[in-house]
Amino acid sequence: MKRIPGLIAIVLSVTANAQAPKDKQIIDKLCGCFEVSFKYAETFSPDAGYKYHDREETGGTAELALPIEVTDKKIVIQHLLLVSPTVIVKHWREEWTFENPVIWKYTGDKKWVKETVPAEQVKGKWTQTVWEVSDEPRYQGFSQFVNLDGKVIWQNTTDAPLPRREYSVRSDYNILKRTNRLNLTDSGYLHEQDNQKIIRNNGSDKLLVEEKGINSYKRLDDKECAAAKDYWEKNKDYWSRVRKAWSAYLDNRNTIQLQTKVEGKVLHEYLMEQAKDFTTGNIKPAEIDEQINKTIAVFLIK
Repeated sequence: MKRIPGLIAIVLSVTANAQAPKDKQIIDKLCGCFEVSFKYAETFSPDAGYKYHDREETGGTAELALPIEVTDKKIVIQHLLLVSPTVIVKHWREEWTFENPVIWKYTGDKKWVKETVPAEQVKGKWTQTVWEVSDEPRYQGFSQFVNLDGKVIWQNTTDAPLPRREYSVRSDYNILKRTNRLNLTDSGYLHEQDNQKIIRNNGSDKLLVEEKGINSYKRLDDKECAAAKDYWEKNKDYWSRVRKAWSAYLDNRNTIQLQTKVEGKVLHEYLMEQAKDFTTGNIKPAEIDEQINKTIAVFLIK
């Protein structure tokens, strides 16, 4: 009987490893060319006097979700927004890692703390890591893919900084507690959000208002995103160097905190300008890594 726990552990490990390729096939469906729409509406506040913000709706834009790194247990997807056939914007990036024990937890004030999660908590689960346009951290969460009533769903709740649609126009809260739910459909997928806008002060949380978000990704023919693919071919070297710089910072720290702006500009504005100078030959390959590190270092709070 003493050998049964060990046998159970082996069975669970084999089962989890067998599950990884099946889940990877699901994540593969998050890649491709999509027509995207984004809808947000505030729904409930415990404060009777709270003034609700207007609902937000945008849509009709194409977005390419391009797999740029793929292994059996890791998929890196770069999102590229097609503002027009000639205007392409590097958008956010997501990484999916299987049974990842390291989580960067957002605590507020542009600060993240590294935590090691017990192996049993992430057994058989995939971590989604979302990175900003600048490839700086944003949020992480892990969960299993489940089949519920014929729907494939992944769901997680985690703290995150304010998204750009919010921090650019308001500062009355400082934590977005996101419940992210991915629901794969025949035509693409839905990213549903049940969010709480939190005021965090000295370790105490106060709910300001709740929010519902519906982001729709409807699959398009790949030729609709051909311009974004061409853009990435010209710019991928620069951004791979940015990711490498961030990896070095994160690997050698247990906490990281960033300034929101330096001289009136956010980090991705500096990096975008730098990317343009690099791709046009104004910055040489021998110089670019040092310049990237200097740019990021200016935003790091020591």
